[in-house]
Amino acid sequence: MQWTHNYAEVLQKASKSHKIVYILITSRYCKWCRKFEQHTLEDKSVQKELASDFITVHLSREDDYIPAFFKTAPVPRHYFVKADGTVLYTAIGYRDVEMFEAFMEEAEHNKENK
Repeated sequence: MQWTHNYAEVLQKASKSHKIVYILITSRYCKWCRKFEQHTLEDKSVQKELASDFITVHLSREDDYIPAFFKTAPVPRHYFVKADGTVLYTAIGYRDVEMFEAFMEEAEHNKENK
């Protein structure tokens, strides 16, 4: 997975590519964040869908600038947004592959309807 750590940069990329932005907010100290990263994000089908249909940004509460309008607790926190910053779908917590794939589908569905 190729992750960007700059929110403004991914919005520009999304605008050019017409893709949805997936934002993952984590903390260095979060065991559920590590579990999500090591299990769900390591799944080849998840990686393939994220790479083909989304622009990804991974923001750490301790290391990265996170715009104030995003909630940062609890983590992991997931946002799917349009290039203009409109939130299409949000969720919190660890999710297995099946649930995360459902999140991606919901975000894509919402993109067509918002």
